[in-house]
Amino acid sequence: MKESNLRAIEIGYRHFDSAAVYGLEQSLGEAIADAIKEGFIESRDQLFITSKLWCSDAHRDPVLPALQNSLYSTPGKYEFPIKEEDIFPFDLKSVWEAMEECKNVGLTKSIGVSNFSCKKLQLLLATANIPPAVEMNPLWQQKKLREFCERNGIHVTAYSPLGANGTIWGSSQVMECEVLNDIAKARQRTIARVCLRWVHEQGVSVLVKSSNEERMKENLDIFDWKLSEEECENINQIAQSKGCRGVQLIAKDEGSYKFSEDFWDAKID
Repeated sequence: MKESNLRAIEIGYRHFDSAAVYGLEQSLGEAIADAIKEGFIESRDQLFITSKLWCSDAHRDPVLPALQNSLYSTPGKYEFPIKEEDIFPFDLKSVWEAMEECKNVGLTKSIGVSNFSCKKLQLLLATANIPPAVEMNPLWQQKKLREFCERNGIHVTAYSPLGANGTIWGSSQVMECEVLNDIAKARQRTIARVCLRWVHEQGVSVLVKSSNEERMKENLDIFDWKLSEEECENINQIAQSKGCRGVQLIAKDEGSYKFSEDFWDAKID
């Protein structure tokens, strides 16, 4: 992964999403150091690195050590979101307060959340001093959540913009969607570029993943063209199908989430 990250920086990528549990922070840190040596970037400040506070550390006391461990692997300041996927209860208020302290002392540029519903965001905003900075693609457009975030000054970052085919939660539905395929053919572009352009036009940051240098370049080819109003309307009419349903996070005998509806605070079909 070090070489892939280095090539991505050279090509022009500036936002990298990671987590200690992924086991990739060390290689990312090494790639950043090499990128500075090679002159691809002048300093770490030109990059935006996201790590995550994982389930095992989602309590007040482990917050700072978890951040320090990630900073050791990927030196510099970065965004630090909490991943709300623990099957056991935790004190969201105290965890967020600890994250706010990390930002206030300059250990991270910003703090945010991952896989939160509108209801859980509302609970967080009720006590937060710093508001937080989601899966999203044409087949799961997150309209309600995006509207909520816009009203509350929360920036949205979309993961799985191409459907995450090959993951435990993803599928090929996005890349096989007839509406997207028709637009791609008419535009003489790939379905991936159509998806990424659509997400970009929603005012949302987007996370992509590839170790293929040509695909890395293709993913950046979305800024010098726009989708037409008709194309956008056709995409808006696509039947919605959520990829990450949270089934693997459900514990019917214990914990806070006994059904997918508990996790997302809504039906997802």
